[in-house]
Amino acid sequence: MMIIMERPCSVQGSVTITNHLTQKVLIVHCRSKDNDLGAHAVDVGATIHWSFGPNLFGGTLFWCKLAVQDRRISFVAYEQGVENRGIWFVHDDGVYGTHTKVFLKAAWTRP
Repeated sequence: MMIIMERPCSVQGSVTITNHLTQKVLIVHCRSKDNDLGAHAVDVGATIHWSFGPNLFGGTLFWCKLAVQDRRISFVAYEQGVENRGIWFVHDDGVYGTHTKVFLKAAWTRP
């Protein structure tokens, strides 16, 4: 018996986070099990974006911590196998995503 393994799919995952806060710089720090993307300051109206090849065996997961002044949000920005677009919009009341409709993913908290 011959087993033929096909080449893995070249489809990439991606995450986009856009700052729609009212006149506030957003600090974004995202990471996966294998990659720490570091902290980035994202100006109002600006976007941070990255793409990556999902794990061949599944399990790719990116989570992000957002900070503005004394408020914080932690959320899963991408999870392989979970239907989401990885597109996030940060507003004064929280982080919103889109799928079939806009939804509030996470609300701000104070430490």
